[in-house]
Amino acid sequence: MAEMIHPASASPLPAAAFRRSLADALELDHGVDAVAAEERAASLAKRSLKKESKVWGLKLAISMMDLTTLEGKDTAGKVFALCKKAMRPDPTDREIPHVAAVCVYPTMIPYAKQALEGSGVKLAAVATGFPSGQTFTHIKVNETRETVAAGADEIDMVIDRGAFLSGDYQKVFDEIAEVKEACGPAHLKVILETGELANYDQVRRASLIAMYAGADFIKTSTGKVGVNATLPVTLVMLEAIRDFRHATGKLIGMKPAGGISNSKLALAYLVLLYETMGPEWMTPDMFRFGASSLLNDVLMQLRKERTGAYQSGDYFTID
Repeated sequence: MAEMIHPASASPLPAAAFRRSLADALELDHGVDAVAAEERAASLAKRSLKKESKVWGLKLAISMMDLTTLEGKDTAGKVFALCKKAMRPDPTDREIPHVAAVCVYPTMIPYAKQALEGSGVKLAAVATGFPSGQTFTHIKVNETRETVAAGADEIDMVIDRGAFLSGDYQKVFDEIAEVKEACGPAHLKVILETGELANYDQVRRASLIAMYAGADFIKTSTGKVGVNATLPVTLVMLEAIRDFRHATGKLIGMKPAGGISNSKLALAYLVLLYETMGPEWMTPDMFRFGASSLLNDVLMQLRKERTGAYQSGDYFTID
């Protein structure tokens, strides 16, 4: 197979003028060939990488991670420790990059902001009634404003799946647009919760609605339901992003989240990304992994590639 190209840092192109309307989103909506999507995803997952590209890919995967803690038992101490790991994933190896972002609940922002200051690691926070999204729109908008004011660089919002599954696409579109406006300078990642959307046609439709409403990223999952990110769902979302770019000139990022827990699977996602979108998307500005347990496995694999032997699972700190 052709090896993945190590691209120079890519930056989004200026957005072409386009109308942000539900009608525009639905113009690009068409059925998804489920069999073809699953077969292509399975085929790309079987690709093997030579050692040099594998090591490069694993380091790239670390730089794309949103290291996450979203538990009711989160404490300042836990968040502080997570931030330290985000900045220096392997203190013994300075060639290991820092992760892209740390993602926390809004009340944990002050602790994360203090810990991450000057590190280059972005501070992301969930909002809009995460993870269900079942609250009033004005509360979602106010929570977003307060979260950005507290110091969040990125907002991860959830769509109203009840409205979407009921066919009230206008409500979903309008709510995303209002939250986007409330984000101000912060980037907006829109979580579709694909495990609740029933089929690939619905995933594509939700992706297009989110992008036309103003999403900077679209994201598969909250990690709080039984079915999270999968390679076929990610392929469907990437193809929607590609079609949106062709229609508008605007680049939108992608974030699969939930269930990506080992290096082999992370590399499969990077192959899928490269083969579908090209080198322009092979950067943390355009692709993220929602990760809570992936980092240690990648660190163990990198150590194995360097030394020829695996370390024990407790060699690295627990996330």
